[in-house]
Amino acid sequence: MSTLPDPSTLDLEVEGMTCASCVRRVETALAKVPGVSQASVNLATRRAHVTLAAEGADPEALVAAIEKRGYQAHVLRDEPPVHAHGDADEDAAAGRRFLMALALTLPVFLVEMGGHLIPALHHAIQTLVDPRVLAWTEFALATAVLAGPGRAFFTRGFKALRHLGPDMNTLVALGAGSAWLYSALVTAAPALFPDEARHLYFEAAAVVATLILLGRWLEARARGRAGSAIRHLIGLRPRAAWARRGGEWTELPIDALKVGDEVRVRPGEKIPVDGAVVEGESWVDESMITGEPMPVTRRAGDPLIGGTLNTRGGLVMRATQVGADTVLAHIIRLVEQAQGSKLPIQRLVDRVTGWFVPAVMGLAVLAFLGWLLWGPSPQLTHALIAGVAVLIIACPCAMGLATPISIMVSTGRAAGLGIVFRQGDALQRLRNVRVVAFDKTGTLTLGRPALSDALPMDDLSRSALLSAVASVQSASEHPIAHALLAAAKAEGLALAPVGEFTALTGAGVRGRVEGREWLLGNESLMRERGVPLDDTISAQVRTLAAQGKTVFLAVRDGRLAGVLAVSDTLRPGARAAIDRLHALGLKTALITGDHEAAARAVAGELGIDIVHAQTLPEHKAELLRTLRREAGDLAFVGDGINDAPALATADVGIAIGQGTDVAIESADVVLMNEDLNSVARAITLSRLTLRNIGQNLFWAFAYNAALIPVAAGALYPFTGLQLSPMLGAGAMALSSVFVVVNALRLKWLPLEARHV
Repeated sequence: MSTLPDPSTLDLEVEGMTCASCVRRVETALAKVPGVSQASVNLATRRAHVTLAAEGADPEALVAAIEKRGYQAHVLRDEPPVHAHGDADEDAAAGRRFLMALALTLPVFLVEMGGHLIPALHHAIQTLVDPRVLAWTEFALATAVLAGPGRAFFTRGFKALRHLGPDMNTLVALGAGSAWLYSALVTAAPALFPDEARHLYFEAAAVVATLILLGRWLEARARGRAGSAIRHLIGLRPRAAWARRGGEWTELPIDALKVGDEVRVRPGEKIPVDGAVVEGESWVDESMITGEPMPVTRRAGDPLIGGTLNTRGGLVMRATQVGADTVLAHIIRLVEQAQGSKLPIQRLVDRVTGWFVPAVMGLAVLAFLGWLLWGPSPQLTHALIAGVAVLIIACPCAMGLATPISIMVSTGRAAGLGIVFRQGDALQRLRNVRVVAFDKTGTLTLGRPALSDALPMDDLSRSALLSAVASVQSASEHPIAHALLAAAKAEGLALAPVGEFTALTGAGVRGRVEGREWLLGNESLMRERGVPLDDTISAQVRTLAAQGKTVFLAVRDGRLAGVLAVSDTLRPGARAAIDRLHALGLKTALITGDHEAAARAVAGELGIDIVHAQTLPEHKAELLRTLRREAGDLAFVGDGINDAPALATADVGIAIGQGTDVAIESADVVLMNEDLNSVARAITLSRLTLRNIGQNLFWAFAYNAALIPVAAGALYPFTGLQLSPMLGAGAMALSSVFVVVNALRLKWLPLEARHV
């Protein structure tokens, strides 16, 4: 007997589930297996997620527990997905079953309903065909429908009933089976029934089964579209790659690659696995992972993500992560987990549907007995119609799909935008957020200094000043030196050789360029060296410093030649992202360890409402708790590396970064594209999803609340009409299709900032 280590989880694929009561029954069966701490089952994905206790559990026992309840199951191993044919296969099989049932049902329907609607047709049929032959023909065709494409209703339905867990299949089997059995008895032994009760309902039994099969086919097709995000991600993974083995390039299956392999990627090919560039330079389109439309430059030493597209030059890369360890495989697992998760609202739905089917069966019996005892003549006919209609119309399919199908669509759309939900319930928590707090460095800013100001003096041009200063700094490794060199390179300035270079620790540098002596450093260094600084220069330095910039002075041959400043540049789109959050009615906060001036400068430029500066990492969590008490639920956006305590403390932690392990593990939501506008998109999508779930649940419950009494005959005293079981079957099938189609709207609803 094999057990799994603690802590551990296990995923199983469950076949045969059709409604919310199935979900409840599978969860109950799994929860009773020794070693299971918690079990969650998702109807839309057909998956069971099991959390194991410390002692672990036997996977075979889990499968056996599910099969004992009448379903089939198998354990899903932690392997990189290589195909996604399940939905397509289910769609095709459901389509074949429906078409076969339709071909068998049409003659029965035309004979019965066509004859009633068109008197001439009815007269012709009665004249040309003996009624007994017609009855036995209908019997044969209806039996073929129920025993063929509709067989699963009976096998699964009565198996569920035998295990004291009736489900949707049970309702259909009892309803269609009752209509068929009554009609079969009338056909075989008409003498047992009075003349007014010798009605045949073969067309009702066949049409009910056919309409429900149609509903399942449409549902399977729609659910397949809902899962398109996973199939798209899986499709990004190439099947083969060229690797260097024994000094020669050999085409190998992707699964044969190992860490350390050198892999060649030609223009137009997908990057096969995660790695780093060894040779070459190219533009790589990473939009399929990050959602960013612009290709990025990749040269020697730069990282590569498997599944992205090499657009131009040839590359040789070294594999660093393969198989299930790649970023793409990790994202697929996260999206699958999010799609399979269960929101708190769904747990309430599951509890309701746990007793729903038995209650419906009880109502059907009461409706049958009420009509049989107190109904008009023929009592048996009215009683049969009422009982069957209640069984058929009260299917909990729509209830079971209302929540998971919306989660499936929204998390899939989010993944396509570079937003990865690690947990599905983050969708519900994100909807309640009232404050969005940001870290500064690496989140609102790029986390690297850049030249912001260059003010020349002593008859120098800006270009001449920057060229000379960058030349001196070319011998330095300081971050400010890198910023100056990057600025000079961006402006196409030529650099001159530097001589007599000296680093003045903590103060600046000096060196000789083209025969002139240059001194670069802060104001204190200049006063120490006796460089004259007037009040105007000192005021300029204070003004720039108050903006959170690092200011230094450039002196040439003892005379002040310029004032320069560097600062951490804002991330592109940061201002637009804050504006979008404000448009959603949210407050924004900045929590940073940087000094007050820099924090206030950034907050002022972006329009952030609340500022907390000089906050140590260990104090951020406590500050967030205080902010939550004052302003309500909050989300924290950080880079996921040094903000782990804050990300864990917030109601929703959002990591911005390109899929680093720390970022993914420490947050509820990961922004793969590093686009701050995705924060507002995620919140908007959360609100739209919860509203969509509310619509689905309202429809599912309102449908049953309104139509069960109608099916039982509540309108008969006023209208003289009873609801046909066929109309009930059509309404039931359409209710599930409505829920799925409504959820699919989440694929296209706009995510621009707005109150939702």
